[in-house]
Amino acid sequence: MASPTTLSSSIRCAVFVIVSFFQGLVVAGGVTFTFTFTNRCGGTVWPGVLANSGSPPLETTGFALASGEARSLAAPAGWSGRFWARTGCSFDDGASGGKCATGDCGSGEAECHGAGAAPPATLVEFTLAGGANKEDYYDVSLVDGYNVPVVVEAAGCPATGCVVDLNERCPPELRASAAGQGCRSACEAFGRPEYCCSGDFGNPDTCHPSAYAQAFKSACPRAYSYAYDDASSTFTCSGSAAYSVTFCPRAGATPSSLKSSNDPIPRPGDVVDSAQVAADTWLASLATGESDAATRMGAASLLLQAALAAAVMSLLLSR
Repeated sequence: MASPTTLSSSIRCAVFVIVSFFQGLVVAGGVTFTFTFTNRCGGTVWPGVLANSGSPPLETTGFALASGEARSLAAPAGWSGRFWARTGCSFDDGASGGKCATGDCGSGEAECHGAGAAPPATLVEFTLAGGANKEDYYDVSLVDGYNVPVVVEAAGCPATGCVVDLNERCPPELRASAAGQGCRSACEAFGRPEYCCSGDFGNPDTCHPSAYAQAFKSACPRAYSYAYDDASSTFTCSGSAAYSVTFCPRAGATPSSLKSSNDPIPRPGDVVDSAQVAADTWLASLATGESDAATRMGAASLLLQAALAAAVMSLLLSR
């Protein structure tokens, strides 16, 4: 029969292995992130996915998302990249040769294969926590123009996005098409260094928001309006592993931010209040049940560890 000392040592070893296993589950769950894309637009959109240099590609680089549908993608810790919606796409059974009216990546098919969006396109940009970095960084950018409204949310973290339909208020000189599909940035439309923050204007001291960038900012105060708009447009999050990206969020939820299509392009300051109301109400709603499920799973793992520790302590004290 084993001695008490040997038995006690065996119990400690078993406890160490079991607790380490469950801790591993918690850690593993903490470094797997989920992006859930939801399409509230009136028709199909084709989200594009581009990983930054040094980040692994996700399971897809582009896919179709019908109106009302949702799809989730997993990403590892430290991943960085961008997402956007392509609209008006025509693909021939997945073969090359297709094209999109906005956000086209030039691949000719649903997959973008490492290519980015042709402007104008509303961009969603992420850098996930990993290594020494304990926070996620994310933003919605209009620097490359605009094609659809989009909102980014995560439980317990700031929401951001642009809920106003800028296609309706785009000035004629920035319109990408006569049909009103896409509103270009001033940089793309005119190519001048002061609009592109290039050349002598390639630093925050010399590059300032143009009247066009200010109009974008007035309509969408939480979105990037020009290259050095970091202070009010980059958001951080820690502790959440699930993000929702909604294309064309429901207009009914932000009535004060949407005006008649006959209204002119907003001037600096003339729609800030209504847009801020939208940001403080609809955008304050948090992530969907999928993030709640992740939270419950993490809590269940912690509870299981606590119960295991209590049982072991009881066993040891009873000897």
